[in-house]
Amino acid sequence: MQFLILTGTVLCLLSCSFPAVAAAPPEAALASVTLPVWPAGKMPGIGAAAAEKEMPSKGDGVVRLTNVSEPTLTVYPAPKSSRPAPVMVICPGGGYTILAINKEGSEIAQWLNTLGITGVVLKYRVPGNRDGALQDVQRAVRLVRAHHKEWNVDAAKVGVIGFSAGGHLSARLSTNNETVAYAPLDTVDTQSCRPDFTVLVYPAYLNKDEHLAPELPVSAHTPPTLIIHSSDDKTFVSGSRIYDAALQASHVPHEFQLFVTGGHGYGLQCQKDARVWPLRCREWLTKIKVLP
Repeated sequence: MQFLILTGTVLCLLSCSFPAVAAAPPEAALASVTLPVWPAGKMPGIGAAAAEKEMPSKGDGVVRLTNVSEPTLTVYPAPKSSRPAPVMVICPGGGYTILAINKEGSEIAQWLNTLGITGVVLKYRVPGNRDGALQDVQRAVRLVRAHHKEWNVDAAKVGVIGFSAGGHLSARLSTNNETVAYAPLDTVDTQSCRPDFTVLVYPAYLNKDEHLAPELPVSAHTPPTLIIHSSDDKTFVSGSRIYDAALQASHVPHEFQLFVTGGHGYGLQCQKDARVWPLRCREWLTKIKVLP
């Protein structure tokens, strides 16, 4: 198996073999709980024109939701521990049209549980509602910090992980966390929405033409970032290269794990070189001291 690791401007090619990564939660995992992102009747912006629904099955086991007008957080607590757990808000992908809510949501949360991390799946507004989605993810991070004692999570180790369009949303949060996306509603909105770290897995829409997308103003305030991508994702890998260069120019601590093969949209189910991304992610989280 071959993959490329790109960190800043350092590029190397390795050959190795790894087993598939199990997504099953540990036996000690606690039951999940779901709560609304917004107080009743106070959601800013707009919702979908039709009722929320699950799209017809494509026979691949992926649950695809659309017409989301009532954003929620589903919390998958890490196994019980004497100390607060790190926590990650999970943004599924789906082209801002649908949400692959299990493959890039609940399955990711269950994997994070195996690392001792609480996973929080964000069901954000779709379709075609990027501004609403940004409001949802800003509020989500604030809710996590507001509930940190109740959920036994570390308010100083709140990360975000996003897939495809969810990667774009995570990058937008990471580069716009000082931007007021909605008027404050309550004490939750006194919390910071800046993630302490960011993981972007085959992110989409990071570039416009040959330049960084204008809605992603990377700066020195952008949190430490891990980018996961593969060279054969021809549609979107150029955006990751451009985003990596912007992070480097702003001296943001980051790594760019660029694999030879993997394609797009695989979640934890990749059978190509990018299948080792969860291992690389765990190593990076240990490196930045999110994990011991």
